[in-house]
Amino acid sequence: MEKVVVVGANHAGTAAINTVLDNYADKEVIAFDANDNISFLGCGMALWIGKQIKGSSGLFYSDKDKLEAKGAKVYMETYVESVDYTNKVVHATGKNGKTCEQPYDKLILATGSIPIAPPIKGIELENVQFVKLFQNAQEVIQKLESGRIKRVVVVGAGYIGVELAEAFKRNGNEVTLIDMADTCLSGYYDREFTDLMAKHLEENGVHLAFGQSVKEIKGTTKVEVVVTDKEEFQADMVVLCMGFKPNNTLGKDTLELYTNGAFLVNGRQETSVPDVYAIGDCATVYDNATKGENYIALASNAVRSGIIAAHNACGTSIATEGVQGTNGISVFGFNMLATGLTLAKAKSLGLAAVATDYEDWQKPLFIEHGNFKVKIRIVYDQNTRIILGTQLSSDSDISLAIHFFSLAVQENVTIDKIKLFDAFFLPHFNQPYNYITMAALQAK
Repeated sequence: MEKVVVVGANHAGTAAINTVLDNYADKEVIAFDANDNISFLGCGMALWIGKQIKGSSGLFYSDKDKLEAKGAKVYMETYVESVDYTNKVVHATGKNGKTCEQPYDKLILATGSIPIAPPIKGIELENVQFVKLFQNAQEVIQKLESGRIKRVVVVGAGYIGVELAEAFKRNGNEVTLIDMADTCLSGYYDREFTDLMAKHLEENGVHLAFGQSVKEIKGTTKVEVVVTDKEEFQADMVVLCMGFKPNNTLGKDTLELYTNGAFLVNGRQETSVPDVYAIGDCATVYDNATKGENYIALASNAVRSGIIAAHNACGTSIATEGVQGTNGISVFGFNMLATGLTLAKAKSLGLAAVATDYEDWQKPLFIEHGNFKVKIRIVYDQNTRIILGTQLSSDSDISLAIHFFSLAVQENVTIDKIKLFDAFFLPHFNQPYNYITMAALQAK
């Protein structure tokens, strides 16, 4: 029986394992994971820390028993030391020191990503935290419950940093959010949108320290002060959210790499070595917005890549449709969503990009309750008219609209095509001249 070995069993790995088990009874699946849990929804950590959910049990959707009941052999708390790509053997060591040599016919690497640890003096002090794994969140919550953590400094105002700033504030802490950029979420939205989120954070009591670089973390044994190039902030806990890098340890000397060290894969998730696939945060994706390889670490991308790799590893040829980096965030009830390129990013790539903006009430004004304003920006190429990206914000849940624009970017839809498309209307949901149509009609 052909052996499919999967290294890593979080979202990408779990998707790959389940896909093989559900579709290919003639394959034997062996999985290794260094952690003691499977399928942790890290995107729910902020909800857990901020007490918006009862506990962590709902943040898992699979485990060792479920996968083994379907026929897999799963080694937990087992670290894969190396891979012999020539002889097709995985070398692993369990927590008890017992070693394992596992031959494979097909190998799927789902090694994920690791937090970036900046060279900041004092980073080793107690209560300087990373928040990625279940154990990280659990440790933070235990420290918060001790009652000794009053002031929290979050370093990095990307998605995770902003969400955690909200979580700590909901927990009753004094929160300072620091970032080198002069705004938050700058990698995902144009300034017209990031300023809205910054204002929203301030209105909800988060102190913003943008345009500042952390130089040192001071304390005796525990963190006490965060020193930037402009100010000093008292702190009982510092949370570092300065991005992630692909975990490429197992193949960095053998497999072809992307510029940031991710395993370079084709549309079937194949690496440069035959019979070896890479999925999730350790691998590249094809970006439909930029028409090339990119690194976009999202759980949605991970799951899709796991499904694709599993089918191809088992002999069914399936290629990716590519991604647009579709994403969203909800903080203190304010929602922002994006897909594709921002106007700033498109221009930096040399594209003849322009944008059409529109802001209006989601529903007719005679709907007095549950009616909120929506802001939209559609970025498109002035020459080809093709939609390059879209950004949305509202106090309402307008998340379904971003799916429409994600498909538009994927399929090279033009801005003119959506000016008079057959948009559904009912006062309960939208206006007859809805915000999508009106934004498109105002395009140059």
